Amino acid sequence: MNRMNSPEDLNKLRDELGKVQTKPIVIVGSGTCGEAQGSKAVLAAFREEMDKKGLTDKIDLRESGCLGFCEIEPIVVFRKDDKPGILYQRVKSASVEEIVNETLVNGKPVEKFLYTDKATKEKVTYENENPYYKKQMRNLLANNIEIDPTQIEDYIKIGGYTALQKAIKSKPEEIVESIKQSGLRGRGGGGFPTGRKWDTAMKFEAEKKYVICNADEGDPGAYMDRNVLESNPHSVVEGMIIGAYAVGSNYGYIYVRAEYPLAIKHFSIALEKAREMGLLGKNILGSGFDFDIEIYQGGGAFVCGESSALIQSIEGKVGEPRAKHIHATEQGLWGYPTVLNNVETWANVTLIINKGAEWYSQIGTEKSKGTKIFSLVGKINNTGLVEVPMGMTIKEIVLDIGGGTPKGKEFKAIQTGGPSGGCIPASMTDLPIDFDELTRVGSMMGSGGMIVMDEDTCMVDLAKYFIDFNLDESCGKCSSCREGNARLLEILEDICDGKAEMKDLELLEELAEYVKEASLCGLGKTAPNPVLSTLQYFKDEYLAHIENQECPAGVCKELISFSIDTEKCTGCTLCAKRCPVNAISGETKQPHSINLDICTKCRTCYEVCNFGAVKITSGGK
Repeated sequence: MNRMNSPEDLNKLRDELGKVQTKPIVIVGSGTCGEAQGSKAVLAAFREEMDKKGLTDKIDLRESGCLGFCEIEPIVVFRKDDKPGILYQRVKSASVEEIVNETLVNGKPVEKFLYTDKATKEKVTYENENPYYKKQMRNLLANNIEIDPTQIEDYIKIGGYTALQKAIKSKPEEIVESIKQSGLRGRGGGGFPTGRKWDTAMKFEAEKKYVICNADEGDPGAYMDRNVLESNPHSVVEGMIIGAYAVGSNYGYIYVRAEYPLAIKHFSIALEKAREMGLLGKNILGSGFDFDIEIYQGGGAFVCGESSALIQSIEGKVGEPRAKHIHATEQGLWGYPTVLNNVETWANVTLIINKGAEWYSQIGTEKSKGTKIFSLVGKINNTGLVEVPMGMTIKEIVLDIGGGTPKGKEFKAIQTGGPSGGCIPASMTDLPIDFDELTRVGSMMGSGGMIVMDEDTCMVDLAKYFIDFNLDESCGKCSSCREGNARLLEILEDICDGKAEMKDLELLEELAEYVKEASLCGLGKTAPNPVLSTLQYFKDEYLAHIENQECPAGVCKELISFSIDTEKCTGCTLCAKRCPVNAISGETKQPHSINLDICTKCRTCYEVCNFGAVKITSGGK
């Protein structure tokens, strides 16, 4: 691999890569979600079958990162003549021979492997026709399918590091001004204007300065940053180099949790290859600018996603937040000015430099510019990553892109912003998703997690889950968070168990407000949001638990019991086979019954019954 000693050398390489004759290509999505569903075996099967048919030299085979539609992994796409490719879903290694014979050899799609549109019930052949992708604006995720994340040449071929070429020919203040004019706000949760942060650090005189990428993504159900690092790591590397040049830093860190082995692997390879090519390290592209990046693996503490706690952790100290009387841009890592942004923020930098601040600022809303990546999980048909312009409504994301809730269940609420976010009711589906609107209704953007809930979700139980999570992840430094969340959890447990009184509900709200106001860091200040938002929009469920000792959703175990409707039961035996404690008995094709003395109320029978025979009775404890 040749070292690029100037921008001109990089241009020559890009031109050479562009002259390589384009062949038909098979792309196998292989991020963490794809690997979990067997993408490696599928990839190996394609290699074997293509070799048997003599296609190895005629058709390229690429292992890409995650393609975003996690619900249908492993995804395989076959492209020919630079046209939209045939997209196959849930491909197994045993299916590869048929795909090779019919599609790679004869050019015909295999209908049974195609995606079925849930709205029209029709098969969708080509990738650009898939309804999941149609309403998205995939500015950051679009290149996931175009590159092998371990091959720097793939990234350079599609225009990678052109933003860096432009940046090093510019003055630092011009770059910072461009970021300011774009309106980019931090994607890690706080939404602070990125350009203002950079401007402060750039102007602050110091012997050293640092830049940090926060990849400590700990929200339950969130995996946006992991996806970008796994699938397009060079977009983050390039963004960090540009940011470092702009603020005058020569060294950076990426803080990534150790639970992300594939992300760490791919980012490590990206750093190594960038150094070999002269894009990282000493005298980058002959500009005289030196900058390098080190990977720091975190131990999985949720609180280390908070900027000051993250800095403490890199310094080898306990990951505890500190009061921000002095901002990190003036006194951060080891006391030096530090710019800290998350993965998605850094990846946006390359887009802004390449396409211009004006282009970027035209996307989104007045105060929330650009696109946002969300992980769409929970009670939703189309689980995966979605990238949409700021301002898209909840309805469009959940119903149009997400395909609504499974099994005809009624959409009830959506929780945004991770465990510190709020729950927004289905009655507010026309709400545009941006920083300010989410804050206005008692939630927050957070890093981009979206958890969809249906009619079977108990909002009191949900609040209890998130308070338990936040209590467990609290560093314990301030008593308001440490003790306040513990008391909130106790009250919620009493409500779910049917032991609470109305005075407990008043105390719950009062205490939640206190924790929010008195806590030191963002974790403590936002931890009560699930309680406050569910009290605001779903207070009737709290009242039902306390006044009637009922759980309307049929979730809280102490307030429900299970039975089988003998008229609806067909005796299929599925519930009996799935019951983990053998509490269900009955003969084949005969009505079954549940032994309530053994039943653990795990809901398995209710979820697997295809005839609506299992009934949940609530109340009357």
